[in-house]
Amino acid sequence: QRKNPFSNDERLAAKPVHSHRGDPSYGRPPEGSKTEQRGRDAHSHVGKEVEELCGIIRSTGEKGEDGHLSVTFRQLFETYVTISNKVVGILLRARKHGLVHFEGEMLWQGKDDDVIITLL
Repeated sequence: QRKNPFSNDERLAAKPVHSHRGDPSYGRPPEGSKTEQRGRDAHSHVGKEVEELCGIIRSTGEKGEDGHLSVTFRQLFETYVTISNKVVGILLRARKHGLVHFEGEMLWQGKDDDVIITLL
């Protein structure tokens, strides 16, 4: 409607046009919006789940020769699945933040049961 020559609505003309690549606000919700708040809440929730996952590795893992705690994917899955069904997604997020290490791109129940997950 902003480009509609037949529209007399001043509210539409006052809104900024979509940002472009390179603009700091590109791909971000408007500041102070409900969308921005929902994003912050989701980020916080996932952060808490990552912390909880690391806590489970601390409590169930065994200390290796390198001093790091490790657990197999099977052990972690069986323990954590009672808390959340998003074990693999949370593991991937924890690895992205440098909190855990494991081999492979993705872990599959059954196939990757013996993969070692190390808390860094």
